[in-house]
Amino acid sequence: MDTSVLEPETSLAPKEAFARLYGEPLFSLPHDLYIPPQALEVILHSFEGPLDLLLYLIRKQNLDVLDIPMAQVTEQYLSYVEQIRQTNLELAGEYLLMAALLIEIKSRMLLPVKKADTGEEVEDPRAELVRRLLAYEQMKRAALALEDLPRVERDFELSAVQVDLHIEEVFPDVCADDLREAWLGILQRAKLHQSHTITREQLSVRDHMSQILRRLSNHEFLEFNQLFDDVLGQAITDAAAVVVVHFLAMLELAKESLVALTQAEPYAPIYLRLAYTQPTVTA
Repeated sequence: MDTSVLEPETSLAPKEAFARLYGEPLFSLPHDLYIPPQALEVILHSFEGPLDLLLYLIRKQNLDVLDIPMAQVTEQYLSYVEQIRQTNLELAGEYLLMAALLIEIKSRMLLPVKKADTGEEVEDPRAELVRRLLAYEQMKRAALALEDLPRVERDFELSAVQVDLHIEEVFPDVCADDLREAWLGILQRAKLHQSHTITREQLSVRDHMSQILRRLSNHEFLEFNQLFDDVLGQAITDAAAVVVVHFLAMLELAKESLVALTQAEPYAPIYLRLAYTQPTVTA
């Protein structure tokens, strides 16, 4: 019996292109590919000058800025300057100037200390450098603090709004519920002045309208409850009927726009005034 070996079919998945050259995908690096050293150069702008680099070396090693070990710091500083000198000679110019100053200070510290002719103590060769470092650190911290402050057009925008302020006192409209509560209060007061003597009287709404207008002519504002004081104070047999007619007279005057009802705020007392006179507003 013939047997045959069946090899499994293998499907080659398309490789993912890692780059494109003139629009064409590249799946492998060319054998003659040349990458210039400058193409892989990475410049880190970590320091803003020689003082910044020197301060970084001191603070990184927790050294006392008032007692700088010049030999150790100078060696580290020169190592960094040598790196940037090989890549960017113009950038290394100011760093080389600081390196010369460090070497000078280091040399002066190796010499024996001589007292001045005046007898005063000779100043430490590192004193001037320390003053410059402390001043630079102070200004750098101030700059960082200013950078953290909100900045216009970066953190917020300025806007100008012109507002025309015109103050005018506006009396709110009298709510129907407030008028109903006030009327119920008057009815309660009318029940206290009821008389048992029954007499027949002719009540005229027009007469009561005239009474209200005459009374308001002597008052700029009259409280709603005070409007019924004279009616309730009279010795009448049917005080409730008189109060009702007086109330209807007031409503008729309001309907004909002869009397205006005002209220300073919700639930405040209700006042009456003549509608054809302007109220005096005190500042």
